[in-house]
Amino acid sequence: MALMEEKKSELNGHAVSVPPPKPTKKTPKEKLLMFLSRNLVVILTVSGVLVGVGLGMIVRRAELTPAQMTYFAFPGEMLLRMLKMIILPLVVCSLVSGAASLDTRSLGKLGGIAVTYFLVTTLIASAIGVALAFIIKPGVGAGALNTNDLSLESVSTNKETADSFLDLARNLFPSNLVAAAFRSYATDYKMIAIGNSTNGTLNYQKVPVGTDTDGMNILGLVLFAMVFGVALRKLGAEGEELIRFFNAFNEATMVLVSWIMWYVPVGIMFLVGSKIVEMEDVVLLVTSLGKYIFASILGHIIHGGIILPLIYFGFTRKNPFSFLSGLITPFTTAFATCSSSATLPSMMKCVEENNGVDKRISRFILPIGATVNMDGAAIFQCIAAVFIAQLNNVELNAGQIFTILVTATASSVGAAGIPAGGIITIAIILEAIGLPTNDLSLMLAVDWIVDRTTTVVNVEGDALGAGILHHINEKELKRQKQLGEPKEDQELKEVKVEAVANIQAEEETSPLVTHQKQGDDSCHSSCDTVDDKEGVESVL
Repeated sequence: MALMEEKKSELNGHAVSVPPPKPTKKTPKEKLLMFLSRNLVVILTVSGVLVGVGLGMIVRRAELTPAQMTYFAFPGEMLLRMLKMIILPLVVCSLVSGAASLDTRSLGKLGGIAVTYFLVTTLIASAIGVALAFIIKPGVGAGALNTNDLSLESVSTNKETADSFLDLARNLFPSNLVAAAFRSYATDYKMIAIGNSTNGTLNYQKVPVGTDTDGMNILGLVLFAMVFGVALRKLGAEGEELIRFFNAFNEATMVLVSWIMWYVPVGIMFLVGSKIVEMEDVVLLVTSLGKYIFASILGHIIHGGIILPLIYFGFTRKNPFSFLSGLITPFTTAFATCSSSATLPSMMKCVEENNGVDKRISRFILPIGATVNMDGAAIFQCIAAVFIAQLNNVELNAGQIFTILVTATASSVGAAGIPAGGIITIAIILEAIGLPTNDLSLMLAVDWIVDRTTTVVNVEGDALGAGILHHINEKELKRQKQLGEPKEDQELKEVKVEAVANIQAEEETSPLVTHQKQGDDSCHSSCDTVDDKEGVESVL
């Protein structure tokens, strides 16, 4: 029956029927104002990019000195510094609270799905990159091109492939957590004399030695935060206080992010403008490396515009582009900053607020994705490897192509989520297939162009992964409700905290905390025994 149900409210202890309020029709002006208020940051951010391009073109004619260029780029530098400042507390607190909100079975299941999704999409991206490089042949006919033509500095790297992967494992377990916030482990080499030879000269051997390099060891921090969150959960009631601390810390960090978002349009305007001013001979670069740039960007369009949305649609049967339309601000930030890590704060905010993804899912999966999921990087790294092979007239066999695919997929896990972080990864691939690394500077010359679409595809893969996991979790919860399984076995558990409910500030409180009133006299005495039993294992 299509009868309208009346809402009931309680007045002085008596149930009173209250008819639902009639919806008021909004005028076009009110609708426009509502749209502008909801999407103001998005509109300002996109406008910032467009104004930045125009500003860069105008200022470029002034022929600024290097010192003046630095001053011009200052507002953009401030944005990058703000975003990088917030990464450490955001990653650690979100992963601790996210891992603590999932039971071990759920954590294993969701983590397994996430890792499989990341690996499969990165492998597909690598395959697209290799296929496009063989179809478009960006390096064929560019044999005469060399570093001196473009006045580039050479990039030297002599790191062994095995040492690169060992460094990845070492960085997973940092020896000093405080140092991991600003330093990473990297292998260097020194020559050691190993004795006299027959003709009286010394023999030297290259021996790997450990060094520290500047840059946050985000891989080690991610692993520690996840394991620490699981450990807090295992503590039961004793760990609840610390879980609440990380939840509150996380919420406060997200408030800071919402404030920084208002500066993003200004920062992006100067980031884009300063990059245009710094460009030297763009025409020579594009004519020399145009096919490489075209192949990379085409690969990103295919993967980001077709493959990833198809995977999302296959899992959820929902329109992927309506999901992506809520993420314009993070995509614009990714385009301007060229940093997956710097995009993480705005991505978290928009995925939760615009797309309704469960906070426990987004805050668990997005920091991991920003660290290990590099679909866009895998595409341009594979194209770059084949490009350099074609440049040096080297025919790649099936074994080398397979090595490129596997190495690109594996090494993208350790690629830094910073501008030009993928160039080092290309060196690992070149070493693995035995190609010279002296042409890497060509990649670095156009990296500022390719890296923009690379970062957008990287963060798009993370966001769609969060959407898929959210859908799988919702489906699982519905299935369990239909089967009538007990609440203790549900996919996502909530940390039970004895606190007074705060309805007004519902948006500001953590979704992991269930607020329970203590003042219900009728239930107080009868519930004591139940509460005592639940208190033994109140986390999960």
